[in-house]
Order: sequence, then structure tokens, then C-alpha cells
Amino acid sequence: MLECFQLTISGKQALVELARPEQLNVLDEQALDELDAVLTELQDQGIKAVVVTGQGRAFAAGADVKAMAQMDTAAAKSFSLKGNRVFQRIEEHPAIFIAAVNGYALGGGLELALACDLRLASSKAVFAQPEIGLGLIPGFGGTQRLPRLIGPARAKEWILTGRRYSAHDALAAGLVAEVVEPEELLSKAQGLAEELAARSGPILAVAKRAVNASAGVTPAQGQTEAELFAGCFAYRDTREGLQAFVEKRKPDFQDW
Repeated sequence: MLECFQLTISGKQALVELARPEQLNVLDEQALDELDAVLTELQDQGIKAVVVTGQGRAFAAGADVKAMAQMDTAAAKSFSLKGNRVFQRIEEHPAIFIAAVNGYALGGGLELALACDLRLASSKAVFAQPEIGLGLIPGFGGTQRLPRLIGPARAKEWILTGRRYSAHDALAAGLVAEVVEPEELLSKAQGLAEELAARSGPILAVAKRAVNASAGVTPAQGQTEAELFAGCFAYRDTREGLQAFVEKRKPDFQDW
């Protein structure tokens, strides 16, 4: 039984909604496990096109910072590897995934959108990789996918500053294909899914694999990121950054 997601299947299309709006659709261990199960169900059902969106005012506002504040390096690496593995499944899945970014797509939420094949955004969407402000780096594939999508120089700006960007910024960067008004987003995404679902499923999957191969997508990249992400937890500054977020104060980084 799903608690973090709502899955609706219609023919060869599916709608996957992050369904904890009161928590801004946080991506914790439970959410990742449920998403993993959803991906298996989609494959078992032969779904060809999937729309992923969030309920409420967030697509997904990131990972569970309170939980991360309690992690040691081993737990952090395990968490990062799980997120990388699940998001890699989206990238390798035979279905085509369309992220309909309705609001905040921050940290792990942006990384979920990056793992999808296509991205549409509401004019109210906000994008960021804010981990640097916590004394961290992205841990669910952001350091690998963001440079491929918007280029290394711009990706470094996003990751190293942690700034927030509007939907139109994301459009200009090439991160999203289109920006629409909030009330049009879901229908637009589902219309695209319907168009894709009318195509040959096996050929869609082959085309997806061919494009991914051109970008050099490999699971080993996730392993490298997980090791670097986990290494952050050996620093005092990471502990300080996470605790400051939990306590709603500005972090006092000491460079060690």
C-alpha cells in the first residue's frame, strides 16, 4: 500500500503523484522504497508513458534533512546509493517519464526531475540544488545529470551557489522543454503522454536507450557521487549545516 505516492494507470499511460503535500513531498527512505515498487509495477503493466508530478505546492522539496542530520558516513553512503539506484531505474526504464514540475523542485526533487526523460514546468516552479548551504553536495545524481542537461559551467553555478531559479530560468538553461500556466500543466503533460503512448513501446525504449548511450550514462557515476556525498559527513561543517537547517538558523561554517 502506497503512502508517499498515488499511482493512476489508464491504458498504457500512468500518473505518478508524490502524495505528501503537507511535507512538501519529501524524499526519505520510505519514499524511495515506494518509488522503487512503483517502477516495478509500471514495468509489469507494460506502461509506455508516465507523468510524474507532486500534490500541493511542491514537486518535491528534497531529501529528509532531519534524517540526514542523524546519519554517519556509512548511512549517508547507503542513502545516496539507494537514491542513485532508484533514479537510475527511471533512466533505464522502458517507459518514457515526463516530469510535470508544479512547484518547488529542490535538491532531491530536482534530481528526480533530472532522471526523467522530459520536463515541463509550471510558471510557478522553482528549481535549485541547495545542498551546498547544508555543507553537502547533491547525492541522488545531480552532479552527474545536471551538467549533461545544462552544461558543466552552468551546472557548477547552480550546484556551487545553491541559488534558486525560476521556471523561465530553467527554460533558458534548456532544463525544461516548456513553461505553462499552473492550471494547464497536468493536461499538457498528460497530452504528451498520450501522444507517446500511441507509439511503439519497444521502439520508444530503444530510442531512449540510444540517446542515453550518447550521453555516457553509467551506474558507476552514481557510485562515485555516493562516495563523495558520504565523505561530506566526515566534516564538522556538514554536521553544522544540517543541524542549522533543522534549527532554522544560519550555519556557522569553520572550513573543517
